[in-house]
Amino acid sequence: MSTDHLSTTFAALADPTRRAILARLSLGETSVSELAEPFEISLPAISKHLKVLERAGLVARGREAQWRPCRIDAGPLREVADWLEHYRRFWEQRLDRLDEYLKELQSKEKKNARKK
Repeated sequence: MSTDHLSTTFAALADPTRRAILARLSLGETSVSELAEPFEISLPAISKHLKVLERAGLVARGREAQWRPCRIDAGPLREVADWLEHYRRFWEQRLDRLDEYLKELQSKEKKNARKK
């Protein structure tokens, strides 16, 4: 997996409108006009957002007669999740070590308190 692909995916996900589009598409295929309904932006603006999502590989558009359904493609999201997993484990290990250290300190404090 190239970093450039990750950068493209993160850039696409950086916009709240695009994240909202993906959230809607996670419920199933829909048309561009149906996607545009909840937003207070123009249909061409929605199309621009969809193009960014398509370039990132997050959205695919089909063609069925006059209907051009949009659907989510979760592959790039899996790549992001895999990339983030490394850092989640890193911080989890750090926090576990901190927790052990704090328990050690509390144990020492209790021992010192009993000696007094």
